[in-house]
Amino acid sequence: MKALTTISNAAAYVGQRLVTRQHRKFIARHATELFRLPKGEDRFKVALYFADEMVNAYQIRQWYEPMSQLAQQVPIVVITNRPDTALALRQECPLPVHFAPTIQDLEKLVDTQDLRLVFYVNQNIRNFQMMRFNSPNHVFINHGESEKAYMWSNQLKAYDYVFSAGQAARDRLGLHLKNFNPLERTRLIGRPQIDVNYSVPYSFNSSLPTVLYAPTWEGDRPSMSYGSALTHGETLINALIEDGGFNIIFRPHPRSGMHSSQYRNAIDRIKRLLTEGDSISAGRLIFDDSAFWGWQWSQSDICITDISAVAYDFLATGKPMFVSTPVSLEATVETSPALQKIASLNTKQTENILELVRDALSNENTQLQEVVNYYFGDISAGASMSRFINESLALVSEGCETGKKLPKHSA
Repeated sequence: MKALTTISNAAAYVGQRLVTRQHRKFIARHATELFRLPKGEDRFKVALYFADEMVNAYQIRQWYEPMSQLAQQVPIVVITNRPDTALALRQECPLPVHFAPTIQDLEKLVDTQDLRLVFYVNQNIRNFQMMRFNSPNHVFINHGESEKAYMWSNQLKAYDYVFSAGQAARDRLGLHLKNFNPLERTRLIGRPQIDVNYSVPYSFNSSLPTVLYAPTWEGDRPSMSYGSALTHGETLINALIEDGGFNIIFRPHPRSGMHSSQYRNAIDRIKRLLTEGDSISAGRLIFDDSAFWGWQWSQSDICITDISAVAYDFLATGKPMFVSTPVSLEATVETSPALQKIASLNTKQTENILELVRDALSNENTQLQEVVNYYFGDISAGASMSRFINESLALVSEGCETGKKLPKHSA
């Protein structure tokens, strides 16, 4: 059995290498714009570095619109080192995409462009291929606000600055990171994604309230076991469908089921329930696996989610919500103002989800605004986007003509 597994893994590796070579050949022949490096005043001054596969593209997609607005002020490029990602982003990304598969390609880009600022949306170890260059300001912008342990990773010390949503994030970093001064190393920008006008791809019954259920994935280690689809999801979705008085948007995390077949099966069962129920329900029942995240906030009246960035995205709307209580005792759960003041939902409470949802829709939670201010600051229309653009331009102005990079023999 072990020998068969080894052979299978080897075959998969060879197959992947073949596909990679094919992608590179296609780029060399038909997608040469992925190597384009502008000259003069058009040279790139800002970059967004994404050294990852498309399964994690949700992390970069939410930054398309803020970066597009920043691009109206300064030339921006998205850099990737994977040929499959480069080709996929070429089709969907509104910004120029540059394919830099080797260190030499990155050095050429840095030598010829005027990079002042490089953004990173995740903590992929390959980020360090770009961070070896001294001149640009390297800034971690993350892909959402949350109370996950990921938010205070020691890796954040490697960046020149961290763009954080609000005072809560700054306090969190000060509490958990040693030898890190959050006042000097963070810039508070709110959540610029809430200032984007999203088009809604589905029609809904406007006479019924819309419930967004957006569980996170199962996690890849015990401390990150926040996902509720297996423990809460089927019970609450069943109850909402049987009641018939709601539109439902079910949006599981894109990585759901990658580490647990049980979790993946729960997602599939919920999908079947929605598909079968949609044809006979007065409400619209949606299994949402669309590429873009954002329109769901404006469409929904209430959200049920987990300890994840979704909770904090929805928090900024001021609408009612529930955050599930993880069943796993190994999940890292920090005491926080948000988790104290946002209604929680354990598995026992899930049995009464109809009563809880209707009560939340009819009664205002007066403590939410205080929490919103702490986590995001001013969320009035356009305020977050303005802070993001202003802080970015300040770092661009702070930078100098790039030309001071590490010697080519350094690693």
